[in-house]
Amino acid sequence: MEMKNIKKAVIIIAFDKFRDEEYFDPKQALETKGISVTTASSQTGEATGKLGGRARVDILLKDIRIDEYQAVIFVGGPGSYGYFDDPAAQNIARQSIEKGKITAAICAGPGILASAGVLKGRKVSCFPGIAGLVKKAGAICTGNGVEIDGDLVTADGPSNARKFGENIAWKILK
Repeated sequence: MEMKNIKKAVIIIAFDKFRDEEYFDPKQALETKGISVTTASSQTGEATGKLGGRARVDILLKDIRIDEYQAVIFVGGPGSYGYFDDPAAQNIARQSIEKGKITAAICAGPGILASAGVLKGRKVSCFPGIAGLVKKAGAICTGNGVEIDGDLVTADGPSNARKFGENIAWKILK
């Protein structure tokens, strides 16, 4: 297989307190389908999940080149709130949407997209604790476990993490 034919996704996690299932389940779903996954965060080294899981960070947010990926995925968890006001995270979200990439966010992750101003008029699922922020950004919170609106895939939390990952893989490969 030629390198240019390999499908790639970047998963963005908080360096401290990302939500374990929301990272590991979609990553596994993507890799099972042959999709190469890059893990990005605000720091390099080993990131730590809320439940103690550990993930090796491959790349810094500032070094992400959107054109290299078919999908950009934002993971939730308590640490993800730090990205709500992060210019690099917001820029990644805006570029991903503008370039027509599959843009995905789970749990609190849609809050990053809301802060980036890319959810107006879009159907979204998210963690109930950030629904106000998402609605204020002009999104329609559906309350569904996983929501697909064009190239936007969102989910409400850990219980739907696998389904979220499977839907992203399906969209990348279709």
